[in-house]
Amino acid sequence: MAKALEGRIAVITGASRGIGRAVALRYAAEGAHVILIARTIAALEEVDDEIQALGGKATLVPMNLRDFDKIDQMGQALYDRFGKIDILVGNAGFLGDLTPMSHLKVKMWNEVMDTNVTANFRLIRSMEPLLKQSDAGRAIFLSSGTTKAPRAYWAAYAVSKAALENMVQTWSMELNKTNIKANLIDPGATRTRMRAQAYPGENPDSLKSPEVLTDLFVELALPTCDKQGEVVRYEA
Repeated sequence: MAKALEGRIAVITGASRGIGRAVALRYAAEGAHVILIARTIAALEEVDDEIQALGGKATLVPMNLRDFDKIDQMGQALYDRFGKIDILVGNAGFLGDLTPMSHLKVKMWNEVMDTNVTANFRLIRSMEPLLKQSDAGRAIFLSSGTTKAPRAYWAAYAVSKAALENMVQTWSMELNKTNIKANLIDPGATRTRMRAQAYPGENPDSLKSPEVLTDLFVELALPTCDKQGEVVRYEA
């Protein structure tokens, strides 16, 4: 049976756990060569072991996305090795402190914005030329339900996700005459480490697993996907 992403090359950030890990495993199972980005090499190697057990292929890139120049270096390295990418998944994110806006430390604000907004801008900047070399480039970014309505105390995180949505939708309008489609996913309440940080008293067993979301990630990665600039919100 043909695999949905056979021969596609997919870059996934935040790939060592949670949603990023689930997407990496699903894409690999669907035949994609996955390029996995995360800060911790040991955690990446664990995902790589799982992918190899599936018969899949992965390239590991241990990197802090806040080292912005390394994103450009990665873009050049990917071009030299593959000549293109087909799929970009901007999954990595940072919650930061949930606190009154006026109490938020400047360092924390900067870290959230660097991770959730600026790193994704740098990815767009570096990966667009590679996506244009694909017959059907697809970019998918992780949004949040916080963009639907402001929430007290969500401070930098909510602001960063609103900025990310606007940035990706602006970019998508610029892509209308290209082969690239760029969209966002709001995963909703999902059993992840970030969710546990935000809601420490919540029963994780009451939440869906990250694997439930992977059908949606495959749909938006397919060459046949015609969505552009949409925020696709998961609905059970």
